[in-house]
Amino acid sequence: MVKADTPGYDELTRVYTRLYRYAHISAIIGWDRNAMMPPKGNEARAAAEAELSALIHRTRTDPRLAAWISAAEQEPLDDLARANLREIRRDWRAANALPESLVEAKTLAGARCEHAWRSQRPANDWKGFLENFRPVVKLAREEAKLLADDSGLAPYDALMDRFEPGVRAADIDRIFGRIKTWLPQLIAAARDAQARETAVVPQGPFPVAAQRALNREVMTLLGFDFGAGRLDESAHPFSGGVPEDLRLTTRYSEDDFARSLLGTIHETGHASYEQNLPRDWLDQPVGNARSFGIHESQSLSFEMQLARSRPFVGLLAPLLRKHFGDQEAFEPDNLHRLWTRVKPGFIRVDADEVTYPAHVILRYEIERPLVEGLIEAEDIPALWDEKMQALLGLDTRGNYRDGCLQDVHWTEGAFGYFPSYTLGAMYAAQWFAALRRQLPDLDAGIAAGKLEPVFGWMREHIWSQASLWETPELVRRASGEALNPQYFREHLERRYLRR
Repeated sequence: MVKADTPGYDELTRVYTRLYRYAHISAIIGWDRNAMMPPKGNEARAAAEAELSALIHRTRTDPRLAAWISAAEQEPLDDLARANLREIRRDWRAANALPESLVEAKTLAGARCEHAWRSQRPANDWKGFLENFRPVVKLAREEAKLLADDSGLAPYDALMDRFEPGVRAADIDRIFGRIKTWLPQLIAAARDAQARETAVVPQGPFPVAAQRALNREVMTLLGFDFGAGRLDESAHPFSGGVPEDLRLTTRYSEDDFARSLLGTIHETGHASYEQNLPRDWLDQPVGNARSFGIHESQSLSFEMQLARSRPFVGLLAPLLRKHFGDQEAFEPDNLHRLWTRVKPGFIRVDADEVTYPAHVILRYEIERPLVEGLIEAEDIPALWDEKMQALLGLDTRGNYRDGCLQDVHWTEGAFGYFPSYTLGAMYAAQWFAALRRQLPDLDAGIAAGKLEPVFGWMREHIWSQASLWETPELVRRASGEALNPQYFREHLERRYLRR
């Protein structure tokens, strides 16, 4: 078989293999900063990360890439190579919209802000946080304007497009607007129904060593490959690294094992996506996860659709007894009542499945006008209080730690990310609706410990596809239709109103 003559495309793949290796280095030093680095190392680490970001940017904007892209567009490429070229072109265009100086400055400002946030949040120090946050906002606005000028998009759309290609604020406004018409009533109805239920709360303390052992056992049950990854601790749980070298983190409280366990399950969903991406494509853009919303659909498939289901809770109950001893609270029906309890709370990552969208809507409705210059960083606490009261009936005045300081995303300038969480919840509900059509006895299989049908479906329809298809086509191929938010509403009503 004679290989097609594709010199332009071949040059591009060599450059993107190099970029993939740089990304590996960047991911690991970022993980280390969050999980292992001593506090006094931050300034040197921030400078090193900024230098690496500049190097990556220079590689992405090498003037030769333009000629190679033009040449590749005329070459005889197969469908996979065409998809890869599409992703290369998209990445190249976004990179060339930004000067190296801005990329370096944004990395430096984000690293400083995130590092200071770790101590400022527990100290409830909003004033101190603002000093580092203002430069992050300024640079994000500059980035948004440059991306918007190049793409023709609105500034916030240009930032969101990095996380959700093709999705616009108008789409999010429509989706979130509909949610707001039915979510308050669903929250109230679920709480009324649950008022008649009783649930026994597990009694601690739950030693951190036992929690670590439990987490590892559950991760193994969920298919995590510890030969290609590890679990550590950080101030905010995350997953990072590359498919061959994944780094997950969680956080522990001896009073509440569920916070760490469910967070770990969430991150394991992300990891399963990464560890099952096509190995032959890993060093190319087409081998990347499709979008952050699709990525969140995997973490929420694991944490919400699977882990909080009654069949899966039955698998967890004996593991809890093994690691923490026997308690009445570990009875499966009781655990399921606890883990599906609807109760508005301050903290997004601890929120139940029904109130969670309100946390996302709140952040979207603040970060979008912030990026667009309609509000300033100083305005955030008052807006946070107003929206928390309107959406969840909670008072956060003066409580910055459990209010606008609780998330890491804004510290690093990740504006445009938050809508991905609710998009992910919608995709996850749609995946499981499709799964149940294909496997009517799915729940019985899960209860019996047969999880491979879930993993097999994800592997075939999501994991193995990487970025071969643009998001709407991936969703259609996986589920048979475009994104349909109705599946999410039906899932919540079935789980919380028809118990």
